[in-house]
Amino acid sequence: IIALAGLWAYASLYTVKPEEKSIELFLGSYYKTGESGLNFAPWPVVRAEVLTTTRENTEDIGVGIRGGRADDGLMLTGDENIVDIDFQVVWNISDPREFLFNLADPRKTIQAVSESAMREVIGRSELSPILNRDRALISSEVGTLIQNTLDSYDSGVNIVRLNFDKADPPAEVIDAFRDVQAAEQERDTLEKQADAYANKALAQARGEAAQLLEEAEGYKAKVVNEASGEASRFLSIYGEYVKSKDVTRKRLYLDTMERMLGKVDKVILDKSAGGDQGVVPYLPLNQLKVGGSN
Repeated sequence: IIALAGLWAYASLYTVKPEEKSIELFLGSYYKTGESGLNFAPWPVVRAEVLTTTRENTEDIGVGIRGGRADDGLMLTGDENIVDIDFQVVWNISDPREFLFNLADPRKTIQAVSESAMREVIGRSELSPILNRDRALISSEVGTLIQNTLDSYDSGVNIVRLNFDKADPPAEVIDAFRDVQAAEQERDTLEKQADAYANKALAQARGEAAQLLEEAEGYKAKVVNEASGEASRFLSIYGEYVKSKDVTRKRLYLDTMERMLGKVDKVILDKSAGGDQGVVPYLPLNQLKVGGSN
């Protein structure tokens, strides 16, 4: 009897490690959750299921992964292109009770939900961002969608992260696609160079236009000032002319003659020397001509 009691106690006692949780079943139904350390579950009416909740589990989805079908990772994008995607879903157990009782096959459920979520997100995205710059954004969006779907099932599963292994065009067209990408990159480079040249030329043209406007404004101011000065001088002279017409007229005559005769050679005939009595004076015309006299 003592030996039987010892065997029964041995079968009823079990240990739960810190990284584990246990679910005790009474005649197949949930009874309670065991704590870390030594636990007692009276066998055979109570049975304990011990699960590691901190261990990260991985589900691989895509072409050729773990013997999958050749088209497992082929997905249709929002712009009607096909992309070949391999990715991993990393998960752990957040609620052992829900994990045991609400999912008949947890791994297959996670795989199916993950593939469906990825196809949904890819289906509303364009090909180029998927291949180049939006992988992190897509990973985050798909991970959130997977978690929300599993939560609606009360699955007790926590999605830790999602890893992209590959996102490429199908193998049959990948070379042509890379040629297209190279052409697009060259186009972008040329467009940037053209924009830079246009900006430089525009800045230069604006500078020249500003300089021309500045010169025109300066010329305008000069002409206006000169015209204003001439007008003021004329008005001043006219005012003096009105006050004393003979004096002003003579003064204007003398000024004009001074300007006209000041730069030429002159011969002055003095009346007292007989210039008005018919006497013809001697003029050295040859010398005057050589000297440029008029």
